[in-house]
Amino acid sequence: MKGLVASVILGLFLSFLPPLQADSKAESKKININTSSSAELQKLPEIGPKVAQRIIDYRKEHGKFKKIEEIMKVRGIGEKTFKKIKNLITVGTTKKAK
Repeated sequence: MKGLVASVILGLFLSFLPPLQADSKAESKKININTSSSAELQKLPEIGPKVAQRIIDYRKEHGKFKKIEEIMKVRGIGEKTFKKIKNLITVGTTKKAK
């Protein structure tokens, strides 16, 4: 009987929790290195004002990053820094031609 009561209480508790969100929400929280401002870029680990400005300058000179690994072409961002930020950044979605 105690097990049944505990199950009912647990079920009621869980019914009030919000549903889990899909990965698309996590993706939307990523910082887009093609469109972010200096202030947004500085929210990333190891990215201060100077490196953020270099990212902006790099994309102005070379165009949009096609993949996140290209950020390592920016002076001040090596493999160590990339490993810390790779799950926090995106280049945005690319539309496929029909």
